[in-house]
Amino acid sequence: MFPSSFARRLAPTLLALLCLAALPSLARATVVASTIKGSDSIWLAGRTDLLIPDASQPWPGGMVRHAGPTPEEIKETLPPGFAVTAGSVIRVLDPASGGISFFNGFGGTTYGPEGNGVPGSSSISAFGGLSGYLGTQGALVGVFLSDGVPVSNPPATLDFTNTGLGINFLTLAPELQQVFYIGNGVTSGGVFQEFIAPAGATRVFFGISDSFNFNGAPGAFDDNDGAYQIRVGINEDPGNPITNPVPEPSGLLLLAAGMGLLWRSRRSI
Repeated sequence: MFPSSFARRLAPTLLALLCLAALPSLARATVVASTIKGSDSIWLAGRTDLLIPDASQPWPGGMVRHAGPTPEEIKETLPPGFAVTAGSVIRVLDPASGGISFFNGFGGTTYGPEGNGVPGSSSISAFGGLSGYLGTQGALVGVFLSDGVPVSNPPATLDFTNTGLGINFLTLAPELQQVFYIGNGVTSGGVFQEFIAPAGATRVFFGISDSFNFNGAPGAFDDNDGAYQIRVGINEDPGNPITNPVPEPSGLLLLAAGMGLLWRSRRSI
């Protein structure tokens, strides 16, 4: 048995070590850059269960394709995705750029990441477990997913018309499997928009919204030329870049308590 006086002196040290051990993991900012091709259908996000046939073949139950061959004969592709956690804040660090031609034949008119037409001129239905899309035509869009394959129970479609959310929102917190507008990631006033990952999110995907005449069932990706480029920060502030891991506020309190107790214990031993 330790003498009672020694135990009393040792107690603060043990408590301090417990406080430090209880610190949460540090939140580190991540920056990713990606090219989103015209064939990267957002409705194929997480769909590792699907076998995409050659562009010259029909795809029953899949993306709607042109009845005959297109000059491009482009095969739909899975959109790029990146790891996130619930509560992660996603920001486009530079306005997204690039252009995609959505029309049959090479060298057509290209649309930028913000899409074409007024918000609401494109109304695309749900596919599998992913919601529909209501916004501008051919816009850069995103979706948050868990680790599961989204095959059923799509959530409600978000309304990005001028009488709904619009495209100049500052912060957006979509549900899992709910397709959301990104555009160039900046409001018309030059403010970087924030997209907050919902509970259960482990991944975020970036892709293209398309269908015949930009309305109806998702599809018509087999003639999409070009790409969008995007650089995204996960928990990174474009106006104040994070270069080192930063504890959450509760972690700072535990850290201060632990250091204080260690200082007291060193003075008393």
